[in-house]
Amino acid sequence: MSFSRTLSLIVASTVAASAATLASAGGGQYVYRTTDQSGKIVDLAPRGTAHSVARQWNEVLLEGIRHDKARPTVHARNLYHTSAAMWDAWAAYDDHADQVFHHERQTAADVQAARDEAVSYAAYRILKHRFTPSVGAGYTIPLIEAQMSSLGYDPNVTTLIGDTPAALGNRIANTIILFGLSDGANELNDYDNLWYTPVNDPLYPAFPGNPDIVDPNRWQPLAIDFFVDQSGNIIPLGSLTFLSPEWGIVPGFAINDADITVHPREGFPYPVCHDPGPPPMIGGDRDPYYRWGNEMVAVWSSQLDPMDGVLIDISPDSFGNSPLPDVDDWANYYNFFNGGDAGMGWDLNPVTGQPYPQQVVHRGDYARILAEFWADGPNSETPPGHWFTILNYVNDHPLFEKRFHGEGPIIDDLEWDVKAYLLMAGTMHDCAIAAWGCKGAYDFVRPISALRYMGDRGQSSDPGGPSYDPNGVTLYPGYVEVVTAESTAPGERHEHLAGNEGKIAVKAWRGPDYILDPDTDVAGVGWILLENWWPYQRPSFVTPPFAGYVSGHSTYSRAASELMTDLTGDAFFPGGVGEFFCPQNEFLVFEDGPTEDITLQWATYRDASDQCSLSRIWGGIHPPCDDLPGRQMGFAVEEDSFRKGVQYFHGNADCLADVNGDTLLDLADIVAFVQAFQAQDPVADLADPVETYDLADLVAFIQAFMAGCP
Repeated sequence: MSFSRTLSLIVASTVAASAATLASAGGGQYVYRTTDQSGKIVDLAPRGTAHSVARQWNEVLLEGIRHDKARPTVHARNLYHTSAAMWDAWAAYDDHADQVFHHERQTAADVQAARDEAVSYAAYRILKHRFTPSVGAGYTIPLIEAQMSSLGYDPNVTTLIGDTPAALGNRIANTIILFGLSDGANELNDYDNLWYTPVNDPLYPAFPGNPDIVDPNRWQPLAIDFFVDQSGNIIPLGSLTFLSPEWGIVPGFAINDADITVHPREGFPYPVCHDPGPPPMIGGDRDPYYRWGNEMVAVWSSQLDPMDGVLIDISPDSFGNSPLPDVDDWANYYNFFNGGDAGMGWDLNPVTGQPYPQQVVHRGDYARILAEFWADGPNSETPPGHWFTILNYVNDHPLFEKRFHGEGPIIDDLEWDVKAYLLMAGTMHDCAIAAWGCKGAYDFVRPISALRYMGDRGQSSDPGGPSYDPNGVTLYPGYVEVVTAESTAPGERHEHLAGNEGKIAVKAWRGPDYILDPDTDVAGVGWILLENWWPYQRPSFVTPPFAGYVSGHSTYSRAASELMTDLTGDAFFPGGVGEFFCPQNEFLVFEDGPTEDITLQWATYRDASDQCSLSRIWGGIHPPCDDLPGRQMGFAVEEDSFRKGVQYFHGNADCLADVNGDTLLDLADIVAFVQAFQAQDPVADLADPVETYDLADLVAFIQAFMAGCP
């Protein structure tokens, strides 16, 4: 997503107002609306432009990400370290709050001014350090310098000595910078891999089929003339390196060692947090799921035509309100032939008490918009940064009140921002560790490799029919068929495929070869050979350069949506709806469109998360087996992260986890613990590395209870 914010806006400290006008590559924007008691739609203005220094530095960081390489893991870490630095600076002037990296208390006559200054120096130093090597440094470094000057702070004050807020901020940044140089991310070598090597030779997507794949269950690099990542950076020639397969070793925010499973391979441990187990593999016990999921990706590709006459209601009246599905509930959850999921929609907007107005649009427009919006487009802040834009959008909503967890008094902007950013960034960082740890451990194939592999072998539905192979693709009349002499006869559906009898044809998005000018051309849907199938992506991108299982988008988005619900105390967007406007013939980048003005709408944060997950199937990037485990992983990560954040806020970050999952330890917790102790319940040990509770655990727990730990 391209944001057209200018340097002067940052310098003038008006970046906050931009949340209402977040311009995508095609000019889309978040909007604020509600309905009155009569059901009439009313446009609202966002909050004013005065925002905390934490918000301003967050906007600068997001701009830096958009101009750097599109590396979700790296930038989740940048978001976390910067947010933790701002929190540590704020917490230094609090009597109770715990700090994450740098542990130091300070006093000041003007605490607000001291916090602003310490936060700014901490953020400035980290951003300057992280983005000086960036491919976009020529843009980002002047932006960072300008932001510092606009706040009236001298960047030449580099001292680490003394009690001034500047020195404190510099010390905090120094602590985190030094930590980051030895945390396993390999920052000193531009985050290069140290152990991983692919088992498959590269796929050349510009050529038919997939003749060189060795293992159809493992990830395959792509080789293209030049690769343009989702931040618009050109990487010439050669095959693409797997991004961050070893990221599972990076220390997290709230990751518990008891939740980690190790999968050693070729001298590297490949730890996985909240391990979902292996994906379905062709030739394995779950072979049908492998086929079904990738075939659904191909079938959903046939839905990317806005001229097919299919109209759907995309408003919360019909979309959303879907329970988190079980990882094995794939056959019941997705609509294989029509697209979408089992969501029931919402009867009423709980804020206005009115029904959600329907928005009936072409399914092909909707699916294409989702694929581009949630992919984050060129000039991307990457998926973890995308959820920061949603967080900032909510923060600016005129109907939103900044009450932590929806309770208690309204807190000031700086306190809200440093807490919200720490929680969101810690959650996104842990999602990166969990999801990419899984990607490295299981090294699972992407749909373009799997579909072309199966298509090369033929069909697996009819042993007595033409082109049969047990490892071929399932036939679905009207979607996946064998090309025959009859089907290529004049006037028949495969007429243009004459000469390819015996090969597999698929009704799908026809691909970038049909787009000469993306500002005016639409590839449309038609019968193509499966050996030429292409995701709904640009020819210079094709598929992200890392394994599919699990979906990073699903992991990040489910966790972020749960975090937004816990943070705000409400599952619903302010006013009962969040919206992003996509103008006719301007929003899409891969090809022209949409054919009419369309507004994406979400009643709840979870609805937005579900939509993000579906977008990756329509975009040809993930099958369902990547999606559902990612959602479950994100849900588990957020539970740990939110609890850990609350512990930092209450000043009990080193306390034991609450047995019953409540905010504070209470009598029910100690009763539950004593019962577990008496039963020697073999759960995660709390005091020493043994498998059952012992006396040391009971003592430690009672001490925590007496301290009132969260």
